[in-house]
Amino acid sequence: MFQSLLTTIRVATFLSGALLLDPFLQAAETSKQVTAQVEELNPFTHLAQIPAGARLDSIRLEKIRSVNVPAAIKRDGDATYCGQLAFRDPGGSMFCPSANIDSTVAAYEVTYSYTGSATMADEFGNRYFTFSVYLRPDELAPKFREALSVRHRNRSDVAAHFTLNTYREPVRRVAIDSIQSKFCAGNFVDGSWMHVNPSCQDDVRYTMVSSPSDYITVRIDTMSESAPGIAVQRAPHSRDSLTKQ
Repeated sequence: MFQSLLTTIRVATFLSGALLLDPFLQAAETSKQVTAQVEELNPFTHLAQIPAGARLDSIRLEKIRSVNVPAAIKRDGDATYCGQLAFRDPGGSMFCPSANIDSTVAAYEVTYSYTGSATMADEFGNRYFTFSVYLRPDELAPKFREALSVRHRNRSDVAAHFTLNTYREPVRRVAIDSIQSKFCAGNFVDGSWMHVNPSCQDDVRYTMVSSPSDYITVRIDTMSESAPGIAVQRAPHSRDSLTKQ
C-alpha cells in the first residue's frame, strides 16, 4: 500500500510539473522572434589592397575566369536567443545571426600576382602572393569575351586589355604631441621606469597626424573596345601563355 501511495504521489507531481511548465514553453515559443535581413553586396569595386612593402614592378596578370559571386547575403536570427547569447558571452557568436548567400551574379575574376615581404606567420617564408578583382561581364568587350573562350591565350595580349593603377592614400593617425607633452626625468630600475622626482607627473598630449597608409590600393580597369585583340598562343606550355581556368 505504501508503494502504491508513493507511486501516486510521483505521478501527481510529474503531471503538476508538466502543467506548470507548459505555459512557460508556450510563452517562450510565442516570444521567439525570428528576423531576416538581406544585405546587398557590391563585389565590382575594381579595387584591391596589397602591403606597402610589395614590389609594384612584380605585379603581373595570372588568370581570368568566369565565376558567380555573392550579390546578397541573408541574415537569419532569433532575436531572443541572440540576446541571451550576448548576455552569456559578451563576445557573441559568429553564428548569431546566421549568414547565407541569398543570390549570386555572373562576373569575371581577374587575378594578379606580386612579390613582397614574407609574413612572420609563414614559417616557409613565402614571398609570392595574389589578389583578385571582379568585373561585370558587360564591362568587357563582346569580342574580348569571345576570345576568352580559347583554351590557351597570350598573357601579354590579355593583360593589354586592362589598365592597372596604384596609389597610397594618406591616413589620419593619433600620435603623441612631443611639443605640447611634458615627460618627467627617470631611469629604469629592475625593468621598470621610475621617476627621479616621485611627485612629478607626466603630461601627455595627443594630436592627429597624416601619414602614408600601410597598404597600397590597386585599381584594375578595362581598356576601350579599341584595345588590341587577343592572340591565340600556339605553344601551350610557354611561360607567357594564359590558360583558361
